[in-house]
Amino acid sequence: MGIIFHEETQTFHLTNGEISYIMTVLPNGHLGNLYYGKAIRDRADFSHLLELVQRPMFQYINDDDRLFSLESVKQELPVYGTTDYRAPMVEVLQSNGSRISDFVYVSHEINAGKPKLEALPATYTEDDAEAETLIITLKDSLTGIKARMIYTIWSDRPVIAKSVEYVNEGAEAVHLTTAYSMCLDLPDPDYQWMQLSGAWARERHIITRDLEQGVQSIGSNRGHSSHEHNPFISLKRETTDENQGEAIGISLVYSGNFKIQAEVDTRNTARILAGISPDTFDWKLDAGEHFQTPEAVIVYSDQGLNKMSQTFHKLYQKRLARGEWRDKPRPILINNWEATYFDFTREKLIAIAQKAKECGVELFVLDDGWFGARTTDHAGLGDWVANPDRLPDGIAGIAEDIENVGLKFGLWFEPEMTNKDSDLYREHPDWILSVPGRHDSHGRFQYVLDFSRKEVVDRIYEMMAKILSTAKVSYVKWDMNRSITECYSAALPADRQGEVFHRYILGVYDLYERLTSTFPHVLFESCASGGGRFDPGILYYAPQGWTSDDTDAIERIKIQYGTSMCYPISSMGSHVSVVPNHQTRREAPLKTRANAAYFGTFGYELDLNKLTAEEIEEVKKQVKFMKSYREVIQYGTFYRLASPFDDEECGWMVVSDDKKTAIVAWFRTLYTPNKCFTRMKLHGLDPDALYSCNVLGGQALTVSKTPDGKRIYETGTKENDDPASADVVVGPDCYGDELMNIGLITSDTTAGEIVGEDVPCGDYDSRLYILKAE
Repeated sequence: MGIIFHEETQTFHLTNGEISYIMTVLPNGHLGNLYYGKAIRDRADFSHLLELVQRPMFQYINDDDRLFSLESVKQELPVYGTTDYRAPMVEVLQSNGSRISDFVYVSHEINAGKPKLEALPATYTEDDAEAETLIITLKDSLTGIKARMIYTIWSDRPVIAKSVEYVNEGAEAVHLTTAYSMCLDLPDPDYQWMQLSGAWARERHIITRDLEQGVQSIGSNRGHSSHEHNPFISLKRETTDENQGEAIGISLVYSGNFKIQAEVDTRNTARILAGISPDTFDWKLDAGEHFQTPEAVIVYSDQGLNKMSQTFHKLYQKRLARGEWRDKPRPILINNWEATYFDFTREKLIAIAQKAKECGVELFVLDDGWFGARTTDHAGLGDWVANPDRLPDGIAGIAEDIENVGLKFGLWFEPEMTNKDSDLYREHPDWILSVPGRHDSHGRFQYVLDFSRKEVVDRIYEMMAKILSTAKVSYVKWDMNRSITECYSAALPADRQGEVFHRYILGVYDLYERLTSTFPHVLFESCASGGGRFDPGILYYAPQGWTSDDTDAIERIKIQYGTSMCYPISSMGSHVSVVPNHQTRREAPLKTRANAAYFGTFGYELDLNKLTAEEIEEVKKQVKFMKSYREVIQYGTFYRLASPFDDEECGWMVVSDDKKTAIVAWFRTLYTPNKCFTRMKLHGLDPDALYSCNVLGGQALTVSKTPDGKRIYETGTKENDDPASADVVVGPDCYGDELMNIGLITSDTTAGEIVGEDVPCGDYDSRLYILKAE
């Protein structure tokens, strides 16, 4: 197990009993791929997997040979123009104008553990025994450019991490105009391509289509990973579903412009490329310099999409997220934004905090509007000093006030932006990304600071660090509310302007690194106008992110379902908000708003003082429930059960590591009269365990007892650690094998007439099933 090298055949086999990744040095010295998939036994010679055949209109590498053409070979570092006409993984522009290169095997090394990538987020190990890393060095002799291909395989995860470091050992500068992080050439295209796409307020919806001949891709040229397309795709077989079948997941640990592309040629091989978008990238590599690509993570599953996702979840929870908050249950918070927007005073904030404390909330977050001349979104960004008219005692004062109430204090920043109506801009108008002589576009009346410049990042760090070091701030919400336009840096020469997008993201990472290192006790939550930069790169610094600005529970079911394809529940910021909802005007029940928000970090985005006494009691029970089960929800094993993209009823569940506790969520988006009886097959339970079942916030089809006491569906109070009330229904005890093979009955009065005291149900309904092994 691990990384095996067969010297005689120049073959590399990365395997751990779950997966195999096999490569070989090709006849021309390039690195070829022979196999990727479920683990196979090792052998010294896999050369039979390299199939070569003479074809009309092929071009060939060697004189007097009509077999070896790169056009039909699966490769690890393909280049364009030397018999391969497919999209290249790397393209090097040289001083003579040529883009032709020839990367030939030089050497390799095998090391325990996993190296850190310079200035970039990446997965990591805490013990060298967790993984092995293979570094294969290829060199283009004419230019002196070396490519160090980095492969890490985990000992107990079906995961390969790939990246490349380019080193210029030549005498002249070159330009990297394409530098993807990975290439995966597959022998057939019989996959369905699945992506997570959308827009503001409807991020990460699942879109699936067949791979076909030609090129298809997703990406972003907006300066951030974007609301439109997430840097993740999955390739699944047509018969693959959540629980069976083959799937490959590819996730890019990067927050800037990216592209993930599939090219199926007319001989039905599929090339997958993932990395920095070449459309906006041109990196000048001077003699002696090096360039590191972001990391791509590849996950294989032969047990369906749930297994693929669970692998990403555990890896990203434990070996991508870092710091004090990586393993901690997240505090239940209240954010004042949708409660007050810019219209707040110290007294109003304290009143919201006091009611939140009464309900059991643990953290109060002061959002936008506390700094500079900020009373609207026209001014103040960049001036990270408290507005004395609103907060006469500054951030230290309001933080102390909130701490005296009994809550921790959190604070909103948008550090990458400035308004032209700000002291920062008036002092440094050249600090924004702006093209000389051209018009500056705005978004939300704000402009993007040039984070490719160290002095800009230094200035913002100093202002933020001053606040965090002098006030009792326990949480930071880091927002970013516009995409980049007019991408030009006044500090870089003309031949380096193609570097600005990437250098900008490196500046963001640098600021995150400095702040999280200096203030390790602070919980950072990322935000980008909601979910516009919800990606693995940011997860390395902030263990949770604001999943979407859309707080409507029914929309959040889709958003969180799609997000779970790659990202763990512990990473999803999720709040209960007011109705009518501020984004959709929908009026979902308070229980449904909570049932959706439980499956994330959980909090409130409203003024609790405006709720009725009955609603406040319900909020108290919600908080009590989340405190009882948040460790199971946030760190258990998550299963998708039924998709909101397919039907009006959907659901998911999470199971504790010991399989003794499971929380099942069932949602109905729209009511269907005279509906069929319904069940959901559960997963991950102990088949031999007898589970009790309480239904929180739901109704039973039958509220009665049989004479012998079996099949109880009784509404009433039940003394346990759940928020006991009349909305708890005690269901029948069932063994795990029954719940997984027959299913959990979810039928209700939609299946017939409402009789007697049966409670009618309707649109936007939901229930939680709490299963406990006896």
